[in-house]
Amino acid sequence: MRSLLYLIAIVLVIGWALGFFVYSVGGLIHVLLVIAVIAVLLRLISGRKV
Repeated sequence: MRSLLYLIAIVLVIGWALGFFVYSVGGLIHVLLVIAVIAVLLRLISGRKV
């Protein structure tokens, strides 16, 4: 489950980067970036078990 959360965060960050350079999505892409950052922070706070 944690790897899935991390994968979703990576996809959202890539989507934000693409949207930032293309300027086609507008403000929605920044909301996706915030969600990705929160997902990564939750992963770090919950403790990484490798």
